[in-house]
Amino acid sequence: MDFENYRNYIKLKVKIPDNQIAYYLGWVTQFFAYCNKNPGQPFDPSEVHEFLGHLENQCESWQVQQAKKAIELYRYVQSTGKRLSSKKSASPSSGAWKKAADNMVKRLRLKGCAYKTEQTYLHWLKDFYRFVDNSPPETISDRHLMDYLTYLSVERNVAKSTQSQAFNALLFFYRNVLGRDPGDIRDAIRARPKKRLPVVLTRTEISLLLEQLSGIPLLMAQIIYGGGLRLQECISLRIKDIDFEQNILSIRGKGDKDRRTLLAGVAVNPLKIHIERVRKLFEEDRQAGVSGVQLPNALERKYTNAGKEWIWQWVFPSKNLSVDPRTQIVRRHHIHSTSLQKHIKKAANRAMITKRVTVHTLRHSFATHLLESGTDLRTIQELLGHSSVQTTMVYTHVARKNALGVTSPLDRPG
Repeated sequence: MDFENYRNYIKLKVKIPDNQIAYYLGWVTQFFAYCNKNPGQPFDPSEVHEFLGHLENQCESWQVQQAKKAIELYRYVQSTGKRLSSKKSASPSSGAWKKAADNMVKRLRLKGCAYKTEQTYLHWLKDFYRFVDNSPPETISDRHLMDYLTYLSVERNVAKSTQSQAFNALLFFYRNVLGRDPGDIRDAIRARPKKRLPVVLTRTEISLLLEQLSGIPLLMAQIIYGGGLRLQECISLRIKDIDFEQNILSIRGKGDKDRRTLLAGVAVNPLKIHIERVRKLFEEDRQAGVSGVQLPNALERKYTNAGKEWIWQWVFPSKNLSVDPRTQIVRRHHIHSTSLQKHIKKAANRAMITKRVTVHTLRHSFATHLLESGTDLRTIQELLGHSSVQTTMVYTHVARKNALGVTSPLDRPG
């Protein structure tokens, strides 16, 4: 690959500033000279690490990072350019990839992964399949994964969390379908984390928002704000998860981790009335011979009729029956997540709240208001279900402690 192609790529695709392009070209030239190779010759990650180690003794850390990015971009353009020029259109392997995708689904279901996880992983596998240009699965190498992660960061400019999600999906594919670890991918260009503080409503704004809701949307909003639930956790609540005596909700959260959180007293009576209506719907389904609700995989296999028991019913069932996408059984699922999202957006507009309000804003507000009221960080961490207290600490930056904790000099007496 010539340097002109590389120059055009980093200028037009990566948007490297004009005043930095010469430095990128210089780092690549130095690297090949250090390795005693000509530009265009293949090189190993170990050679890159050795060169960067050499630079650390004589350059600033930001220069070493710039050199690393320059070399990785060069390798990416070189690698993808070769692969694109050698397409195997005569022998498409979509059938092999369909089989690989089916195998991945089977593995995911054996591990009891959620249907949403299954769909997300399949999305990334299909995207990866298009990226490798229909190369047969058995020919996929570590380099393909490294190039793909770099492509997501450089050309599609995805967020760090999105790139991590893609990596987790493909790591599962490599390990459980291809039967091997992808190896060292440290040289892939990683997406930069975008530091954003969570949007939090004041207590007054919460009241204004709730005033614009009614019925089931209001009840769900009260439960989410009152206990710090995620949207999926709320719509997935089952009858057995509610303890009215102690006003506690049992939550099955991310990664199938169980926790307990608060059931706000304000929501208790409306919730009891709502559950009475759900009970009538449940009895109608039993009389009509409708199949039981979907259960966690292991339970459904072990207790085939448990889905027809009252304790396992959804607290917020859908009005209509639907076909289970996994089993093709017609049954009653919980309500769809988009329903509450639409109600919250409309309520925020009617309340003339100028912040970007989503369902998750209620969870952020729950944590922040507890912190402002003096609840310790560890307790909030447990109620939210965070694995690390570091995740919970973001709320210390938005909690109102004399606003930002300082007084404007304009407001200080002379």
